[in-house]
Amino acid sequence: MLFSLLLALAQGSVAQTPPAPPQVPPLAAATAPAKPALQWPARDAQATLRNFRFRSGETLSELRINYTMLGQPHRNARGEIDNAVMILHGTGGTGRQFLSPQFADELYGPGQPLDITRYWIILPDGIGHGKSSKPSDGLHMRFPHYDYDDMVEADYRLLKDELGIRRMRLVMGTSMGCMHGLVWGETHPDFLRALMPLACEPIEIAGLNRMWRQLAIDGIEADPAWAGGDYRAPPTQGLRTAASLLFVAGAAPLYFQAQYPRRAQAETFARERVAASIAQIDANDLIYQIDASRTYAPWAQLEKITVPTTWINSADDFINPRNLDLPQRAVARMKDARFRLIPESAETRGHGTHTAARFWKQDLVDLLQRTE
Repeated sequence: MLFSLLLALAQGSVAQTPPAPPQVPPLAAATAPAKPALQWPARDAQATLRNFRFRSGETLSELRINYTMLGQPHRNARGEIDNAVMILHGTGGTGRQFLSPQFADELYGPGQPLDITRYWIILPDGIGHGKSSKPSDGLHMRFPHYDYDDMVEADYRLLKDELGIRRMRLVMGTSMGCMHGLVWGETHPDFLRALMPLACEPIEIAGLNRMWRQLAIDGIEADPAWAGGDYRAPPTQGLRTAASLLFVAGAAPLYFQAQYPRRAQAETFARERVAASIAQIDANDLIYQIDASRTYAPWAQLEKITVPTTWINSADDFINPRNLDLPQRAVARMKDARFRLIPESAETRGHGTHTAARFWKQDLVDLLQRTE
């Protein structure tokens, strides 16, 4: 569930770890693309939401939401856009993470499930992420304390008010985006034709899941260099604590054992990935990103999710343990929902299996077919 924040840690082969990619989502989990990325015709745009009021009571006169697009809108006989698909990233990620080979090359090409000649793909950067408004723009810890409901509301205003969409063909999301998907299903069920959450649970962030998140936040705030958020240089020791926790939370035990079977090799890889992550994380942004989950609690209103739903978790996900029976209990309360747990193997990617589309591609095909 959580995140793309889990340090997209595993890029490369056993023999050699390549240079860090331009952006390593702090909580993006382990992935290992086997081929170079294709060049997808993606284009960025920005919307400005005026006088945005957060659930905390705080406001921004201008909230900037950046989004990436593939394909073009199609209008039906009534003039309504009928092919819009939104994909929501995890904690610390951006919409552009869905241009990675293990995701895009499996889904966007001719004849593939989200063929961009058929669908208009919208990949927003959530509040506090990417090129959207965030603490590091200048407000630091005075930035409004957003939560998942605020992030969903901002995306809803983007789609409905800025892009003129009246009903989405599909909303899918990974980790934090998975949780956003459940919030979408409860708050805007008539706005969706299909929903596909990947890697999350339907309950309040508590237990071990909240503990390691809070420890990551505490690690940053305990660093004297953090200076209450007004640091002049990055609080490196605090960031190292947070990045190390995120690395472990996003790890895939069987996969990492197979790829890094020697001690020195494993140590080198972990240190390099944590160092690459530290270099690209803003401390205040990360605190906000992790803490945005604090009010998430969809369990009480699951019956409101009436849109056809396919929900996927993976058995080797540290953040969403396979032993929990919560998804099965939740699906029984939802009108038209199916749940599948991907078995653990040396090929799955722990929490990051949510972005390796080959593991759940057929589930997406089936969902689109059943909601035609």
